[in-house]
Amino acid sequence: MTSLDLFRLDGRVAIVTGASAGLGVAFAQGLAEAGADVALGARRAERLATTADLVRATGRKAIAVATDVSDPDACTALVQAAMDEFGRVDVLVNNAGIGTAVPATRETPEQFRSVIDVNLNGCYWMAQACGRVMQPGSSIINISSVLGLTTGGLPQAAYSASKAGLIGLTRDLAQQWTGRKGIRVNAVAPGFFESEMTEQYPEGYLDLMGFRIPSGRKGDPAELAATIVFLASDAAAYITGQTLAVDGGMTIT
Repeated sequence: MTSLDLFRLDGRVAIVTGASAGLGVAFAQGLAEAGADVALGARRAERLATTADLVRATGRKAIAVATDVSDPDACTALVQAAMDEFGRVDVLVNNAGIGTAVPATRETPEQFRSVIDVNLNGCYWMAQACGRVMQPGSSIINISSVLGLTTGGLPQAAYSASKAGLIGLTRDLAQQWTGRKGIRVNAVAPGFFESEMTEQYPEGYLDLMGFRIPSGRKGDPAELAATIVFLASDAAAYITGQTLAVDGGMTIT
């Protein structure tokens, strides 16, 4: 086996949440290109069909399941659908997420809780459901954010809190499961990548933030997808409990 062979995911099954648009689509496609069959979950079931077609175009299999990750039963149903279709789950990419940009003195309890319920609690329910069926050698990848490590200058208390909490959750699940179950758990903290969420930013915001990025540009979703493939694969077999910032250097400025 060569070093490049370690990055292959042939014969493995991945679940990607938030797979109806944006980065979730890139993750699903990247995992399929590396050889994995993919179970896709998102609330907007009608948009999952397009992602499923992209997976199948690589020669891999795909199923699409309407999933609200804030509902533990829906998370269990997504994992069970993957088990019924493919007989195994080897990779979970916890990508589903929402965000708000409401000043802290005006944010309602409902607004704050809705973000935590999807971004943090939803990742836990998905990890819990997968942890019950995953075999040794499996990998869970939580999509956090650089906003869990630093501030972006916008009023995003709920989003930042959820993403920081996800980093703590990653560490604890890695401690619980890596030695006992053989399941690696890591997080990725993306910087600025164009997505549905960044479309909600004030006009010109991403350009203004350019001075904080030593690489001098926004990230390409394919670059982040390659990182996901790495952490999912045996190339990262000795990496667990870590948060990898994929941010062009933003968190060092």
